[in-house]
Amino acid sequence: MLQVWALDGIREITPGDDLVGVIIDALLDPLQDGDIVVVTSKIVSKAEGRIIHADDREDAITRETVRLVASRTTPTGHVTRIVENPLGIVSAAAGVDASNTPEGTVLLLPVDPDASARRLAEGLRSVARVGVIITDTLGRAWREGQTDHAIGAAGIHVFEDLRGTTDAEGRPLVVTLPCVADEIAAATDLVKGKASRRPVAIVRGRADLVGDLDLPGARSIVRDPARDMFRQGADEAYAEGFAAGRAARD
Repeated sequence: MLQVWALDGIREITPGDDLVGVIIDALLDPLQDGDIVVVTSKIVSKAEGRIIHADDREDAITRETVRLVASRTTPTGHVTRIVENPLGIVSAAAGVDASNTPEGTVLLLPVDPDASARRLAEGLRSVARVGVIITDTLGRAWREGQTDHAIGAAGIHVFEDLRGTTDAEGRPLVVTLPCVADEIAAATDLVKGKASRRPVAIVRGRADLVGDLDLPGARSIVRDPARDMFRQGADEAYAEGFAAGRAARD
């Protein structure tokens, strides 16, 4: 049976806070071997001092952008940018967050979420052999709305490789590779919420996914650019091809 619940009593996090201690103090029931601790990236960023003064969020987005994928201007004049950030994640606004932060500041994602997850897992394993997932809220291509995804992981198999097994009818599964880290991240968002100050959740019932701390982290979820069939937005790809064609003609 799968159980998912959020921890109450997590106080406001400030730079330098010991998140391992904060999480342990908030536990009503002790962690068990095989539990998965899921932590919203916002409190990891706050503990790691990833808060910067920025009167203009757009400037912060520009600094965190490695590659522009697509940009659109809405009828109201707002510019939405889909970009790749230094973590290789493609998302709106490079993960720069202006919500639940002091006025005049923005919050950047952790520098290395996998390393952050590993430090949390190492500390929490003084209590029990757990896995850790760090999450952020992202949109999805071709679908409205957002869900939580894994951007950092340690001590957990981020994929459940079903290739080589068979389905219920005995047919071989060839490409089935569920990203269980993302599935778990989305499930915990149902109990954490966005404005309830419950940034940590516990998942119990998937101990089979918990493993050694040297397992590949969430960075392994980011698709290799060589296999990315949609590196640009449609308008950007058209403009680039049009320019290349004119240059070749001239």
